[in-house]
Amino acid sequence: MPPHFSKRQNHNGQTAMEVFTESHQALAMQRAKWLSNASQSCSVVATLITTVAFATMAAVPGGVKQDRGAPVLQGMLAFNVFSVSSLVALCTSAISLIMFLGILTSPYQDLDFGNELPKKLILGLASLFISIATMFLSFFSGDLFVLESRMKYMAYPIFILTICVALAGFPLYFEFIKQTVTHAPKRTYPHKLSF
Repeated sequence: MPPHFSKRQNHNGQTAMEVFTESHQALAMQRAKWLSNASQSCSVVATLITTVAFATMAAVPGGVKQDRGAPVLQGMLAFNVFSVSSLVALCTSAISLIMFLGILTSPYQDLDFGNELPKKLILGLASLFISIATMFLSFFSGDLFVLESRMKYMAYPIFILTICVALAGFPLYFEFIKQTVTHAPKRTYPHKLSF
């Protein structure tokens, strides 16, 4: 509708936004409940990943050299992958946790659902997916130090299978992004005001 119509009132003295809020009150309660439940569940997962990533960063595979305090396995590719993926998992899980706590503490106003909350949810889910992936990468590279050379080759199919199962959740996530980012379609016919 034209912008100047938003201030006009109907025969009951209500603006368009007031009519919309009143008529969609049940839907607003449903979406607030769903968003709150989803954020609580995801924040629990993000907290667990943050805890595990912090613990893995503190435990250095192979130990440290007594004379210098440097890691024994420093310079090996698997150790570098372990270190970087643990750091990324910790940072992205913390970002995810902050986003979901921001959603949980939101007042759930009508205007928040239009822009702010979907962006926080998308960023929170994206960082949660990244933290899960890097946590698995960290565990996999850490397991390469522990497993014997013959057992290492058994770990590769398990890791690939885990990645394939994790990728199954992405179509729903991309559909959510598409629905959030795209705007309402434009008219295909000319607009004429008629009273």
